[in-house]
Amino acid sequence: TKEKRLAAQFIPKFFKHFPELADSAINAQLDLCEDEDVSIRRQAIKELPQFATGENLPRVADILTQLLQTDDSAEFNLVNNALLSIFKMDAKGTLGGLFSQILQGEDIVRERAIKFLSTKLKTLPDEVLTKEVEELILTESKKVLEDVTGEEFVLFMKILSGLKSLQTVSGRQQLVELVAEQADLEQTFNPSDPDCVDRLLQCTRQAVPLFSKNVHSTRFVTYFCEQVLPNLSTLTTPVEGLDIQLEVLKLLAEMSSFCGDMEKLETNLRKLFDKLLEYMPLPPEEAENGENAGNEEPKLQFSYVECLLYSFHQLGRKLPDFLTAKLNAEKLKDFKIRLQYFARGLQVYIRQLRLALQGKTGEALKTEENKIKVVALKITNNINVLIKDLFHIPPSYKSTVTLSWKPVQKVEIGQKRANEDTTSGSPPKKSPAGPKRDARQIYNPPSGKYSSNLGNFNYEQRGAFRGSRGGRGWGTRGNRSRGRLY
Repeated sequence: TKEKRLAAQFIPKFFKHFPELADSAINAQLDLCEDEDVSIRRQAIKELPQFATGENLPRVADILTQLLQTDDSAEFNLVNNALLSIFKMDAKGTLGGLFSQILQGEDIVRERAIKFLSTKLKTLPDEVLTKEVEELILTESKKVLEDVTGEEFVLFMKILSGLKSLQTVSGRQQLVELVAEQADLEQTFNPSDPDCVDRLLQCTRQAVPLFSKNVHSTRFVTYFCEQVLPNLSTLTTPVEGLDIQLEVLKLLAEMSSFCGDMEKLETNLRKLFDKLLEYMPLPPEEAENGENAGNEEPKLQFSYVECLLYSFHQLGRKLPDFLTAKLNAEKLKDFKIRLQYFARGLQVYIRQLRLALQGKTGEALKTEENKIKVVALKITNNINVLIKDLFHIPPSYKSTVTLSWKPVQKVEIGQKRANEDTTSGSPPKKSPAGPKRDARQIYNPPSGKYSSNLGNFNYEQRGAFRGSRGGRGWGTRGNRSRGRLY
């Protein structure tokens, strides 16, 4: 054991003096990296960066990447440190070794190499991550993205969105195009295929943070209006307990703020309008054929209506005469009746919620019940502001609200209530954080419904497309059973 440990130190020390024995020296060191004695393996791995000179560096990077599959934590840390040290010597050469294994290595090696990039790249100094190096990362990542699982895709978007060269408008646009390609927006949407639905949601979640006034969401919003909204009630998902319809509507609402010029605006606005009507019932006495007649009042789905009304309000700005010129008088009258009925219900619930929260601060607001009530108050106030806009003659689209699940500046609840009925220029303030997405609960006052989900879109641990890259999800990476190919 002592002799081997000494050899693990001496071989790299004298390696540079015997260039003609380079291959033999590296192979001898690799034998030590696979020794049964963990102390010898650790010593050999620790010294590996000394072999990373000239044309040997990509090979050493490739070897170290394969060694990431170790289950020994100390050994794993040594491999990480060794990779980081050669990264600082030659970033492009190191990336060559890493991406070689990501594209061709065993699944465990691929997985750990991707995680290495997603966690370690951001720790490297600017002089290492030059523009040229970042361009190489983008080029190689595009090759990998031709065949990835959902989880891998999320990690690569994390890697790419952290690159300095992609912080510009054109860089963000590039990333949006990458996501759109993964989302397969040219294909017909299949609502009955859980993987198809999950893929679209994952991709859209990656795209949402990239949208801005200069990077438009038009392609995604168009796809949602044309392909997803008409199939909303038939959506299926592999994620247990997920309110898939609400998730879709939330994403649409977030994207609608950054939609550019849309080719079929009137057609898509009508689809959005028709879907909104489904969640805005007529008052019982107004229902045709006695459909809603009787003692039971219709349920008011506030969480859904907030999303749909907000999306309609955003897109309606682009066609402000839609309600007055594009709808017939009877349809507009029907819509106003529905708005009025909904608004009456809103006022009742807003009063109930304010009364329930009155005087509560600090710890009292952290109970699950009160968290749900706080977010319910935000939802109802948002809808109230938007309905007031649409009641204007002609309808107005000037008010600004912050979606109930979006973070805004933190204030005390007392201040919050004073500002709840704000219209343009003063969005509702932030409520305390709600429960995690999976802990969905319903706040159900008389005739009303709120979702307690505050829209936490961290979807990375959702199981992605469930399964390996082979035969499922985003492409099929064949069965490449490989041993260590140093």
